[in-house]
Amino acid sequence: MRETLRTKIIDVCNKKIDTKGNNVGLSFYAFFANKNDNPELLMEVATWWIQTHQLDHFVKAYKIKEMVEAGL
Repeated sequence: MRETLRTKIIDVCNKKIDTKGNNVGLSFYAFFANKNDNPELLMEVATWWIQTHQLDHFVKAYKIKEMVEAGL
């Protein structure tokens, strides 16, 4: 996963945790605007989320943050 995407995911996770608490869940769509203006990037995250790690639709933000920080 490209570094800019890792940074964006960590930032979004931090914001969600700060506003909604440590128990907040996210889907991979949380990292994108409602308008799909970057399908390549969306597919990169979807592949990481669904194919690589076989995650459920909603996953705790802290878990996603930990995975990304660990380089998974």
